[in-house]
Amino acid sequence: MPSISEIDRVRLAEAFRLADRLQDQVWPEWHTAPFAVLLVTPEYEFLVRHPQPSEGFLDAGYDRLLQSRVHYRKRQFDTHLLATFPAVNGLSTVVIGQAENTVVKTSTPWVVTLLHEHFHQLQDSQPGMYEEMAALGLAHGDETGMWMLNYPFPYTRPDVNAAFSQAAQALLAALQTAKWSDLADKIAIYRAAEQKFREVISEEEYRYMQFQLWKEGVARYTEYQVALQAALLHQPGKGFSDLSDYTPYVQVAADLHQQMILDRLSNERLEHAQRGLFYASGAAQALLLDRAVPDWKRRYLHEKCRIDLYFDGR
Repeated sequence: MPSISEIDRVRLAEAFRLADRLQDQVWPEWHTAPFAVLLVTPEYEFLVRHPQPSEGFLDAGYDRLLQSRVHYRKRQFDTHLLATFPAVNGLSTVVIGQAENTVVKTSTPWVVTLLHEHFHQLQDSQPGMYEEMAALGLAHGDETGMWMLNYPFPYTRPDVNAAFSQAAQALLAALQTAKWSDLADKIAIYRAAEQKFREVISEEEYRYMQFQLWKEGVARYTEYQVALQAALLHQPGKGFSDLSDYTPYVQVAADLHQQMILDRLSNERLEHAQRGLFYASGAAQALLLDRAVPDWKRRYLHEKCRIDLYFDGR
């Protein structure tokens, strides 16, 4: 009978322990979201913590380390996948390849990335989420959800690139402001630059960008917060910290903050990074909101798909 490899069991167990320890400290009520995971290996897919597997899965028994029954089937998805969608029986499910087969490569970043995907399960589980996404009018008949990746945003237009770069630099300046007394002025400069960017794209294109900032940008912010809180509050399981590719959470948090948020926003251009740059911009905006509007999270799951509204602080 096929079974999950020992290293993958240890990684998954660490992700579940980390979520149990920290998720509600990072986001209120995060524990209410499902945490079903489909691990994609070269030959098989293993389903963990799913309450009702769909037809075609076989039962591999109860795994005490994972505290879950495990089901399996022949592989259907790409081994490089890192995604969350209703992949199994209509339930939002993290579909994830083994660390070595994904862009993250090693154990600790893989665990933190799995929590990024788990945050998408919190988003997806909110009442009316799919209806509000449909109401954005961005799908144009696409019922597969691929519009989220393939929407024809004008990434390569010179005026769009110039305006986005100016807004990004203003955002970085506000985020890195040392003096509290200067923060309001820096945010005002950033909001003005953001408004100029808005003027060079259509309202529909702006809705798409705001949706990506809200969904993926805040998920990247959450990924960073998980790593940061893990460095401060979480003791890795012995089996996990004994792995040959283990990296301390403090290093993962530092890399996420510097390389995936600040450096990307500072150095990359929209025409090259395209949708990926919205991850860094949204994460930076969430970090700025932490300073300027500390209670913004109470609005996040109720006022969906727009991150710019939270700067109003009402």
